Amino acid sequence: MFSKTCEYAIRAILFIAHKSENGDKVGIKDIARGIDSPEYFVAKILQNLGKQGLVQSQKGPSGGFYLDDSCRKHSLADIVKAVDGDKIFSGCGLGLKQCSELRPCPIHHEYKEVRKKLITLLEKAKVGTFSEELEKNITFLKRK
Repeated sequence: MFSKTCEYAIRAILFIAHKSENGDKVGIKDIARGIDSPEYFVAKILQNLGKQGLVQSQKGPSGGFYLDDSCRKHSLADIVKAVDGDKIFSGCGLGLKQCSELRPCPIHHEYKEVRKKLITLLEKAKVGTFSEELEKNITFLKRK
């Protein structure tokens, strides 16, 4: 559903939110290890998300990535839009450019309902709300 880049972006942001909750900064090696992602790939993703204001970073020996209060208020939809654009929120389920209400694809009406639910889910899901479940190991960000 999401691109691999978008999956890593969401996982990285949630990992950083969890690890920086007490004001700590998280290094790229820890992030990559924590979400089971290639270090170079996640670094490039986070650089782009930083330019868009979805994550903060600080250089130097005590530096790393972190989320301030405004970043924690972003939704998962914000991350998806920043990485993959809004095609998932408005595009055809079969990827057809000419699909519309007047000329629907075979799954148009059913996919429209799924898309509405997905938009609601991702917009309600705020980055800062997942830390407690991660801390209690109720949810996870990588395979063990």
